[in-house]
Amino acid sequence: MHASFQNQKPGLVTTIAAITLASGIVNLFWGFIASATALGTIVGFICLPITILPTILGVFEIVHAAKLLSAQPQPVQPSQSIAVFEILTALMGNAFSMVVGILVLVFYNDQSVKDYFARINGMQVPAAAPIPASPSLPEPPATEPVEVTDVEEPAKSKRVRKAAGE
Repeated sequence: MHASFQNQKPGLVTTIAAITLASGIVNLFWGFIASATALGTIVGFICLPITILPTILGVFEIVHAAKLLSAQPQPVQPSQSIAVFEILTALMGNAFSMVVGILVLVFYNDQSVKDYFARINGMQVPAAAPIPASPSLPEPPATEPVEVTDVEEPAKSKRVRKAAGE
């Protein structure tokens, strides 16, 4: 293996790709089954465009996962939109894809994953800020005590209410 540490794919990126691929396959079958079931009734035939949506999402998931799993890193952005649509598949009754979507969104926020995507997209990876050995807080400037004198409160205007019968 000639890959340097800089070009290595973090384990979380491989995990993202694997679970996205699994979710894509599940969504393909889910969409096919929902569409075949919908074709059995007239109302289902009208709702067919809705039942096709998991199939379309499954295709996008498989393509995205294939880019992430490829041996040669390709410029690809993390796809939060696919993860959000995976979460929305809960409306179709697909709990597996919902869990995958939540996990993928959490994994995208990991610093090693962010750095990897920045590296493969040719962006500058921000250097980690050095942590001081012993953080010391600056001392507050010395102040002299201030004497408070009596402050007069402003006079309140008094309102007079009239009775309903007046």
